[in-house]
Amino acid sequence: MSDSVAGVPLQLVTRTGHPTFLDFPWEVRLEDWASERLVSVVRGIGRHVVRFVEVDEVLYAFKELPQHLAVREYELLIALAAQEMPVVEAVGVVLNRPDELDAVLITKHLEYSLPYRALFGGRGFADLRERLLDALAHLLVRLHLAGFFWGDCSLSNALFRRDAGALAAYLVDAETGELRPTLSDGQREHDLEIAEENLAGELYDVEAELGELPPGIDPGVTAAEVRDRYGKLWTELTREEVVGPDERFKIDEHLHRLNALGYDVEEVELLRAPDGFRLRLDPRVVEPGHHRRRLAAMTGLDVQENQARRLLQDIAAYRAVVGASEQVAGYRWLSEVFEPTIEAVPKELRGKLEPAELFHEILEHRWYLSEAKGSDVGLAEAARSYADEVLKEAPEERTLLAVPEEIEGLA
Repeated sequence: MSDSVAGVPLQLVTRTGHPTFLDFPWEVRLEDWASERLVSVVRGIGRHVVRFVEVDEVLYAFKELPQHLAVREYELLIALAAQEMPVVEAVGVVLNRPDELDAVLITKHLEYSLPYRALFGGRGFADLRERLLDALAHLLVRLHLAGFFWGDCSLSNALFRRDAGALAAYLVDAETGELRPTLSDGQREHDLEIAEENLAGELYDVEAELGELPPGIDPGVTAAEVRDRYGKLWTELTREEVVGPDERFKIDEHLHRLNALGYDVEEVELLRAPDGFRLRLDPRVVEPGHHRRRLAAMTGLDVQENQARRLLQDIAAYRAVVGASEQVAGYRWLSEVFEPTIEAVPKELRGKLEPAELFHEILEHRWYLSEAKGSDVGLAEAARSYADEVLKEAPEERTLLAVPEEIEGLA
């Protein structure tokens, strides 16, 4: 490559398994690009120009920003992904572009993700307020457990995926972040203050655009609750508990509560105290994804936490009927229940939702049909009914495309 900046050649770094992106006009500003490969995707408001490009049937996001920030964010996203944090996948970075153009960070588009503004016009979000708050609080807790100070937590800097009736939040923008071994209470509190201020401002913006917000969503009150929900979860994950010599059950109860929240604990520490032992958990050994790992071990399915919890419930019910061991039941459920149910949905409609989310929706639809009928409706019938009555009219969520009038306001 002969292009250079002050004698320094253009540098394009990409991770293996992805295209090299050599055939793009890096000498041109992103906002001036014209290509059939450009895709208009709904996104939140951001400080930088972002273009979405389809390469080999995979969608990538190109973000233009100063070179030191691009390198910083690229490295942070890789480091967070290595710790299995919910972040977008860093793919590459383009440095030393001609004419002193900013660098470009390349990330893979997060399939089935929704920017927060799209959620307010979406289907079935009567409890949008609760789900948004829980998702953001869980994301912040996970990042803080990993020692990551976000510095700009906001709805705009996150993406949301449906997760069996809940939402799962993913970090998108990490350019202001810092990754440390641990965070102090003061650093965590500062991050929460930033999150509260940003969240309130974004909800006021949505209210101004729409004229009103869904019932129960007051911007100031809603933003303040993030801190409360975060605090309750953080306390449950890190608090100490007094355990008497004959109270081993308290340790098991504590661990079961954490499992129910979706967390595993690698080790516990018992410190002798005048009133017994003090049970202490090091935040660094509290690991999210309890149900995901259990489901993956049983079936090989890689899904989100609440989806895994819902699928495990269905496997448990199936196991009670067939009377098999847990591992055998998981294998048989996959081949006899899950896969046939997904295949019962017309092929052209299946891509609208992730398979695990689609299965959850069919289970919910089956329950409503059975209630109305007064007897159980099979999964095959429920799948056909859901496809005809609900999914056919539902928007495509694998990649949420912007309609022309949305592009100017959301790009």
